[in-house]
Order: sequence, then structure tokens, then C-alpha cells
Amino acid sequence: MNGYQINGREYEWADISLIVGGVPIIGFRAVSYKRAREKEAMFAKGRKAHSIQSGNETVEGSLTFTQSQLEALEAATGGNLLTAKVDVVVSYGAELNAESVASSAISTDIIIGVDFTEYEKGMQQNDKFMEIELPFLALDIKNK
Repeated sequence: MNGYQINGREYEWADISLIVGGVPIIGFRAVSYKRAREKEAMFAKGRKAHSIQSGNETVEGSLTFTQSQLEALEAATGGNLLTAKVDVVVSYGAELNAESVASSAISTDIIIGVDFTEYEKGMQQNDKFMEIELPFLALDIKNK
């Protein structure tokens, strides 16, 4: 097995499990995260770059929850997600729970030191539920 597919197919939305601060999340609607590194072309004599210089590395992303899941997570982390520092476990291809983090997962990312920066609640006419996006900064991503 190559570790990137399940039975010869790509991961699907239903294959993703999410744990935030030790709490398994079922009411998540979206997850995205990225690692970036500052890079700059270094110029000297001539018109072409002589090298590419690297700077700081950053990790950022966002999670989108339903309102009830957000409120449950806030209660579990002390009442205010904007002051909580948590790790986020994203697993592709295995069902997770708080005790067996990634024990049978095919691919797992652990986002270390997640610090949520903001969120906004709101609804419009005919909405069936509330979705809340939580952008975040983090310290690192560990792949297992």
C-alpha cells in the first residue's frame, strides 16, 4: 500500500477525522492549513539572481465548525477559544478518538500550538445551521 490512497482511491471528506485540544470534533465543515517559508531572490552583479535566500517559516490555517460544535469546544477549553492554545490532529483514512490518536491512521498531521485569531457568528434568512470559521496561527506541523 502506498500510504496515499485507500484501496486504490483518493481520500474523501468522509475519511477525515479531527481532534481539537483532545476533543473529537464531528461538527466540522472545513479544514485547511499551510506551511510557508519566506523566500527572496538575492541579486548581486548582473541582472539575474545569484541565489534564493530563505527566512522565517510560518504555519496558518482555518477550521470551520457548526455553532453547537464551537460552543461545546469553548466549554471544553475554558470558555474562550481566542485564549486557548491547542493542538489539532487531522487524520486521513481512519476514525480517531482521544485515546488512540492516529494508531491506525494512514496519514496524520498534528498541528502544534494552534492559536485562534478571530471568529464571527452570523446567520441569514433561510439558513439551516450556522457555520463559523476560525482562522489560526500555529507553531509547527508534524506528519505521522
